[in-house]
Amino acid sequence: MNTDKKIKIVIDGEKEIEVYKGITLKEISKKFKDNTRYIIVGAKMNNQLRELDYEVHEDANIELVDLSTADGIRIYQRSLSFVFIRAAMEILSGCKVTVEHSLSKGLYCEIHYKREITEEDVKRIEARMREIIEEDVPFTKSSVSIEEAKRIFKELGLEAKTELLDFRKSPEINIYSCGWLKDYFYGYMVPSTGYLKLFQLKYYAPGVIIQYPEKYNPNEIPPFEEQKKLANIFREAEKWGEIMEVGYVANLNKRIIDKEYPELIRIAEALHEKKIAQIADKITEKNKRIILIAGPSSSGKTTFAQRLAIQLKVNGLKPVALSVDDYFVDRELTPRDENGEYDFEALEAVDLDLFNEHLTRLLNGDRVEIPTFNFHKGLREYRGKFMQIKEDQPIIIEGIHGLNDKLTKDITQDKKFKIYVSALTQLNIDDHNRIPTTDTRLIRRIVRDSKYRGHSALTTLKLWNSVRRGEKRNIFPFQEEADIMFNSALVYELAVLKKYAEPLLNEISEEEPEYTEAKRLLKFLHYFVSIEEDNVIPQTSIIKEFIGGSCFEE
Repeated sequence: MNTDKKIKIVIDGEKEIEVYKGITLKEISKKFKDNTRYIIVGAKMNNQLRELDYEVHEDANIELVDLSTADGIRIYQRSLSFVFIRAAMEILSGCKVTVEHSLSKGLYCEIHYKREITEEDVKRIEARMREIIEEDVPFTKSSVSIEEAKRIFKELGLEAKTELLDFRKSPEINIYSCGWLKDYFYGYMVPSTGYLKLFQLKYYAPGVIIQYPEKYNPNEIPPFEEQKKLANIFREAEKWGEIMEVGYVANLNKRIIDKEYPELIRIAEALHEKKIAQIADKITEKNKRIILIAGPSSSGKTTFAQRLAIQLKVNGLKPVALSVDDYFVDRELTPRDENGEYDFEALEAVDLDLFNEHLTRLLNGDRVEIPTFNFHKGLREYRGKFMQIKEDQPIIIEGIHGLNDKLTKDITQDKKFKIYVSALTQLNIDDHNRIPTTDTRLIRRIVRDSKYRGHSALTTLKLWNSVRRGEKRNIFPFQEEADIMFNSALVYELAVLKKYAEPLLNEISEEEPEYTEAKRLLKFLHYFVSIEEDNVIPQTSIIKEFIGGSCFEE
């Protein structure tokens, strides 16, 4: 054995082994596949995310990436999408596939064909996918010139991909092949189709939902959950995109370069204002007394609540705000999570009986002394703050539990109006690369946390998984309970956030575990042409809540 050709690697920070130079991460993963319960789809080598086909030529620390991680799920979903696109094009010759957005714990796609697709078509596509997966077709990556890539995508009718290449500075691009089909994807793939056995398709008119495991349960496909209201709000977002003629990043970039973005901003903001006014009209018409606003982190709930209050005042009402935070139980009574830490996001952290008693008395016209929670002492205090409301004064309550009926258990449904607010991005990178709504919210939060909380991007990224767990437990299960949904995404916002987020993300060093996520977000932002001026954005805009300059700032 020629020892000078051997290198040392450390797996998952624990086991050190010697291997030959040039060994692939795939070969290394096979040595440890019995040590993991989940499918290994990639690896981090010296904190850099790599595909399993990557060759190792030096001593390295290697962390295997499986389906229990966000990176692993992204690789799996992306690869599965490629197989779906190929199978659809083979079964329905001449069709065009667009990957739209997440829905019902899956990925919603549409197949544009000479006729409407049927459930039978979907069954045939799934059968073809399983054949391709059984064949274990390799995903091969090759570097081609921009001109060659344009030719490939033009032949396939993928205009959005072709147009996006006009904004690429590099002379070459990496494209993937899966059998006869070539495509470009924002991120890595599994080595071959044989890795993708866990999936199923569901016909969901007018499209298809690709179902696959989630990181919280990587060995099973989660049960389908109907989300009609969310599907409708995504369709509304698509319609907004058509109104503004901006469905893809290339369309947005062109509008920015051609200096047409001020009008785009005005239209986007007008659509928001019109929707908020319509919500206010419904509340007024139905004489709702309690308005509950909930949504995941960085959805712009605070600005939305302020703008809704203005529209209610236009309708002759005089809304008042009530903070759930002031009804926290004393610190010693706060529930703890599985790690023994205080769980301030738990519903039981709120004194529900007192909160409901006060709401009931307020609706009856009583004068009520409202508590103030002293976060420094961890105690609820009474400081002589009284509230009494009239018939024309609806109470606005904003908080993570707003859609959960247990929060307002003593208030009858006819008095409540529940609003779900989230940034459901209507913009996609191209036909086959969507922009996850989570990424938009994360970038918003990075910018806001830096400006208003003194947090680095690293701190925000470290907290993000915990934030997401809280959303999954306390917000997402109740979103379909909303009377109405408001999409707070703005088609132009990532072009604005880019100049704020990039320097913050660039501060994260390669040694930090969050480096790979920072690098991914930087690559994502690289697709956008930046809007440098903020003075074209109105002070009432939701985006001002994150970049500063909002007229609602206290």
